[in-house]
Amino acid sequence: MDSLDTVAVVIACHDSVRTIGGAVRSALAEPEVAEVIVVDDASSDASPAAALASDDGSGRLVLLRQPVNRGPAAARNLGMSVARSPWVAILDADDFFLPGRLAGLLRYAHDADIVADDPWRVREDAVDGPRDVVLGFETPRRITFAEFVDGNVSRPARPGREWGFVQPLVRRRFLDEHTLRYREHVRVGEDYELLARALALRARFVMLPPQGYVCVCREGSLSQRHSVDDLQRLLDCDAALAGLPGLTAADRTALRRHATSIECRLRWRLVLEALRAGSPARVAAGFLGPWPLPAHLLWMFCCRFGHHCGRRFRGRLW
Repeated sequence: MDSLDTVAVVIACHDSVRTIGGAVRSALAEPEVAEVIVVDDASSDASPAAALASDDGSGRLVLLRQPVNRGPAAARNLGMSVARSPWVAILDADDFFLPGRLAGLLRYAHDADIVADDPWRVREDAVDGPRDVVLGFETPRRITFAEFVDGNVSRPARPGREWGFVQPLVRRRFLDEHTLRYREHVRVGEDYELLARALALRARFVMLPPQGYVCVCREGSLSQRHSVDDLQRLLDCDAALAGLPGLTAADRTALRRHATSIECRLRWRLVLEALRAGSPARVAAGFLGPWPLPAHLLWMFCCRFGHHCGRRFRGRLW
């Protein structure tokens, strides 16, 4: 194997004692992997010991420990700062590689800065059960900034089909030349922001059909929790991206769509907080805004409360 094709796998870990061992073993099983860098983000459980217990004795496993919890972006940045391989792969501590995944990505890496594959998604209680492909890619193709940003827009017709599940293989030279790292204050959507910024810097991004990244979906994961602060930071990221030079009209249109989708989710969170606080005035204020904010909030309101209200109404009829 050419040394130019070796990979450093960076795994950010926090309280992942049940899954970190499987993630580490799947990475070490890939022949192209020269380094597996686990960054423990101040876990309160035995995650560091579980990671070390999964070592295969090859000397490729490195464990770094954060003294305080700083979030996945900071943990990944630390791992990327010590990586020495030509390629860096991101692996979540909940997830794992199927055999041959990295070889499949590297076949398309000669003319790319970023290579990613359509992930498989499985339930936590059925890791070896049926797999659901996330995006539906059937053939390899280059991805533009506008396509990537638009692919991260949440739509009711395709729940859970955003590109946030994609974990790429990135050329380390591109990262270093552009001083490209995760925004550490962003705890949800940090992957989106990094890859969008890379594309704005003219990264060559190739997307493939599934090659073997398995995303394990579990209830209560950080990616499923979006606070008001999280969503506001994502809005700020879109504003910063819009200020980058060289964007086309299509790029800016995609950014506006993405920002609008985040604004809708942010307003919904604010409406829920107002309902819990018993403030009709704040609820009403949440519905004020340009289209499509009122329509989206009305749709969310009906989805959240319509079924319950409908049952009470039918009960009164009978």
